[in-house]
Amino acid sequence: MTIKEAQHIIDKWINSTGIRYFNELTNTAILMEEVGEVARIMARKYGEQSFKKSDEDVDLGDEMADVLFVLMCLANQTGIDLTEALHKNLEKKSIRDADRHKNNEKLK
Repeated sequence: MTIKEAQHIIDKWINSTGIRYFNELTNTAILMEEVGEVARIMARKYGEQSFKKSDEDVDLGDEMADVLFVLMCLANQTGIDLTEALHKNLEKKSIRDADRHKNNEKLK
């Protein structure tokens, strides 16, 4: 599925199953909650934190999908075409960072 298709599917789901979008501020708060859940898993799986017994079966992919879902909700609500935005962002990074990382001694 493309990003555009995903945005459309999410919009259709929100307007049927979800009834309506939460307002933008609520969805921003939800996005932060979901990012926090990803951070929690990362700290435990790849960092020095340990899992509690109740957290051992968490699914990192599912939590990342939650982040993507809410981000796409916000994009839909604010009229952002994420495909177009990502293309522009990659172009910006390619110009801005053309030599930046190649010349970074920390990356060698």
